[in-house]
Amino acid sequence: MTKGIVFLAAGGTGGHLFPAEALAHELKARGYGVHLVTDRRAERYAGSFPADEIHTVSSATIGSKNPVAVVKAFLSLGRGYREARALVSRLKPKAVIGFGGYPTVPPLFAASGLGVPTAVHEQNAVMGRANKLLASRVRAIAGGFLSPDGEHKSKMVLTGNPVRPAVIAAAAQPYVASATGEAFNLVVFGGSQGAQFFSDAIPGAIRLLPDALRQRLVVTQQARPEDRQKVIDSYSTLGIRAEVAPFFTDMAERLATAHLVICRSGASTVSELAVIGRPSVLVPYPHALDHDQAANAAALAAQGGAQVIAQSALSAERIADLLTTAMEGPERLATMAAAAKSTGKPDAAGLLADLVEAIAAGKGIAQSKGATQ
Repeated sequence: MTKGIVFLAAGGTGGHLFPAEALAHELKARGYGVHLVTDRRAERYAGSFPADEIHTVSSATIGSKNPVAVVKAFLSLGRGYREARALVSRLKPKAVIGFGGYPTVPPLFAASGLGVPTAVHEQNAVMGRANKLLASRVRAIAGGFLSPDGEHKSKMVLTGNPVRPAVIAAAAQPYVASATGEAFNLVVFGGSQGAQFFSDAIPGAIRLLPDALRQRLVVTQQARPEDRQKVIDSYSTLGIRAEVAPFFTDMAERLATAHLVICRSGASTVSELAVIGRPSVLVPYPHALDHDQAANAAALAAQGGAQVIAQSALSAERIADLLTTAMEGPERLATMAAAAKSTGKPDAAGLLADLVEAIAAGKGIAQSKGATQ
């Protein structure tokens, strides 16, 4: 018999689902049943998510300025609210925890309206729109990179960002620098959807490297399905050993063997790099509405664990220079790896689970073992 059911609500992207997955593992280890409430985009991750049941509710993003689109979005959210209210009434969860994205809005509104304890977890240094909408209604706000002095600080608990068990396992592998003449593992990715910019920029930069450095490279690169063959062909022409795919299910293991990572700076990405302890070049997504990726990257760079460069400043020549410096400076990369690991919070899932148990039991957030206000 379980201690009861906890609903985890998350948008259908890796950035929202990965920390929810980490909390799910922790809650199940403590004897809770876990149900995931999300949208249809999450199907690609469903196989690894340890949910007893997965429920999809209607939702929509309120981002368009088109009045017709806005009306349709509100109608969809209203339908999702009715679906979520029926779900909460039937299954009576002990708590409902949101991880961002508009699919969290219907279940969190429904739960708070029915008196079920609620909380949101914000992975980024800047609170997303869905969590802003929910912040006044929930009992607690858990933060990964949020400032403890921000708005709603009386509700805030700094837990860090939960990382998946695969990341915790990868963190046990120490960083071993690539010496002159040895293989150099480069990992490139742009979030769960890949990044078109990297598909063009990285092969172009590698083309400029001296042959001796090119021969050392072993590349793992995430690319959009429509870009994948082009990237594969580029590396084949250059004689580079490379694996290119839209998504890697074993990314934690690939990060563990990386000598350098070039990637976007979503909150989950930055947290996983810190926990595993790998040097990185972070390229914040330039079109993020709240510039959250730039803020996330700054948190890791401030400790010396990453170098942050704006996409607009990254020419092929600049990337080639970065790769040359990295491959010829293993001591510097080892120092960056150690600095990154010193900022990691491998116990974040446990701290967040403490908070869930506290609010589910009707306690104040200060009574959760990980509370820091």
